[in-house]
Amino acid sequence: MYSKEQIIAQILTGKPNGVQLEKGAVYAPANIALCKYWGKRDSILNLPMTSSLSISLAQKGSHFAFEVVDEKTDCLNLNGQSIDAQHDFYQRLFSFISLFRHNGEPRLNIAITSTIPIAAGLASSASGFASVVKGLNELYGWQLSCSELSLLARLGSGSACRSLWDGFVEWQHGSRDDGMDSIGIPLEYKWPQLRIGLLLASSDKKSISSREAMAITKQSSSLYHLWPEQVATDLAMIKSALAEKDFIALGHASERNAIAMHATMLKAKPAISYSNAKTAAWVQQVWQLRVDNMPIYFTQDAGPNLKLLFLEDSTDDILQLFPEVEIIQPFLIEA
Repeated sequence: MYSKEQIIAQILTGKPNGVQLEKGAVYAPANIALCKYWGKRDSILNLPMTSSLSISLAQKGSHFAFEVVDEKTDCLNLNGQSIDAQHDFYQRLFSFISLFRHNGEPRLNIAITSTIPIAAGLASSASGFASVVKGLNELYGWQLSCSELSLLARLGSGSACRSLWDGFVEWQHGSRDDGMDSIGIPLEYKWPQLRIGLLLASSDKKSISSREAMAITKQSSSLYHLWPEQVATDLAMIKSALAEKDFIALGHASERNAIAMHATMLKAKPAISYSNAKTAAWVQQVWQLRVDNMPIYFTQDAGPNLKLLFLEDSTDDILQLFPEVEIIQPFLIEA
């Protein structure tokens, strides 16, 4: 078994080992998995059982600002509010940052502004930890590549390894015990007409974290043994659909993958369900719209919120049918 410290030492060999920049600010986008990551083969290094594939949410993500301060303790501000040192988020964040600290280094004043709800199934931890490692890269002057930062971000939150890039990213599960081949890989596919619609069923913190739910599902679900094969099938279909710009195939495989993940959770002991009444109503609405020949699909992560998948020419209809939707344009239309 490898430790996080061993992996970090391997990546940072020969890099500066002290603060190089007094203050700075970075940004990392959230990402939504079209082919899901659900279950770990190594819970310490956050190594996944399967590969996964995501799309960036562009302007939706985490802004991370840091400043070196002459204080005895670190300070954290989250979305304009001071966070106490006893808070779970404070402790998780600075436990991660402490992995990179050297004796005698000064403390930090950190401000994180998230443009998505925290811990509500909208990948806030993905953009959060991606922004943290980007900030540390500036603070320490490591000059790491995005691929190297992806490895470090994964140590904080698995899906954070996909939030170092815009667009489509594949997280390759890898086979090495040290996880050095389990990394985000940006894909070349561009799809300017693709749209993501965010439907917020609840901004409340989830009743059970993704980390805990993954472990329970892997250990107890009678369907989990089928999950790797499901992912392999769906991932191949999604990549083929991206190459051919086949939206129907993309939507079908993405929606099927999400349904399979949630069905697998329902067979866990105890059963895990993230959906609420709004989630269920929106799912039924999407299915009825397809019966009525509207090309629209959904995906759902570990939370009640739904993400609609549709193309640009359906935008007006989507805005009318789902007044509460927030539409994301992952790719700018090229002139």
